[in-house]
Amino acid sequence: MKFGVFLPNGSNGYILSTRSPQYTPTYAHNLAITQEAERHGLDFVLSMIKFRGFGGPSGYWNACLESFTLMSALAAQTSRVVLYPSVAILSIHPAVAARMVATIDDVSGGRCGLNIVTGWNRPEYLQMGMWPGDEYYERRYEYAAEYLRIMKSLWRDGQVSHKGEFFDLPDCRCLPTPHRDIPIVCAGSSPRGVRFTAELGDHNFVAAPLDKLRKIGTQLKDATHEFGRQVGTYAQFVIVSADTDDEARRRADAILAGADLEAIGNVVGSASLDTNRGGTSDEIQAAIGRPIEEGNVVFMGTPVLCGSYETVASQIESIAADTPVDGLLLSFPDFVGGIRDFGAKILPLLSPSVRETRTAQPEAQP
Repeated sequence: MKFGVFLPNGSNGYILSTRSPQYTPTYAHNLAITQEAERHGLDFVLSMIKFRGFGGPSGYWNACLESFTLMSALAAQTSRVVLYPSVAILSIHPAVAARMVATIDDVSGGRCGLNIVTGWNRPEYLQMGMWPGDEYYERRYEYAAEYLRIMKSLWRDGQVSHKGEFFDLPDCRCLPTPHRDIPIVCAGSSPRGVRFTAELGDHNFVAAPLDKLRKIGTQLKDATHEFGRQVGTYAQFVIVSADTDDEARRRADAILAGADLEAIGNVVGSASLDTNRGGTSDEIQAAIGRPIEEGNVVFMGTPVLCGSYETVASQIESIAADTPVDGLLLSFPDFVGGIRDFGAKILPLLSPSVRETRTAQPEAQP
């Protein structure tokens, strides 16, 4: 199993609470996190992109470092960890994004992937005059497929002539090209999202309770057979760990007690506009009132692995045994300390079978 870190390049990471660590995103903080992840042998880091936050007393995501710029800087200060910037496809032309990825891949010595963000939050694009209309909710995966095919052609050939529904590129050039296939990840929970990933991606990020995680992972494997590809599933989890189960639960309960209800209301309000059923927005709305283990909205709908280091290690073993998951994308209330504890106190407790599968993951595919 591979392990990665969901970098907190947006205000306060991925917790909507005034009683969790409050982060104003900085390069220095994200560099410290990334170097700590590399030091403990974690496999990758991923940064998000958000153009408008959700406010509230915590100022949730009000500030966000630009993903490509951040990952290029991190590339120059690391040597092994794989770097996944995120592209919001409504905001950057595919030829520009392709060149940015090729540049980071060169800076990093072949360690850059890409996370495709189709965009469900209308207000952040509307403020920039980039929202194409509410019909985009239903068409965004068609748009994303054309977008990604253009990028892959440019990476492969350095040139593409393309006339499609959304883009018209007469003899578009992008040189130099990467020296390898760029691994593509995306978060596809809806049937359309799963199919998109099966056809064009390499890994699917899923933040969902275990029963839905199993269902989506199985759907993905079934869909990949149609395209003759091998695509993996990475599950998202928050880790709240401590020396004992009771101490970890107290930390989690304190975070819940500080729930930023105003920011949560804004997140749910934006998510409710999305008409693409079964996807991320539905998952966020369903997360109100859930137990943290199933993904409470305070943790952005991401399930929490909560307990002692031994308990969390046992939970990871169960995920590996009971779901078609081959990697975890992790976040923490305190990222640097959380990664240090994960690397020193949890990873060594995992069975050799879980650790050994980390070297046998699907590679990027054309």
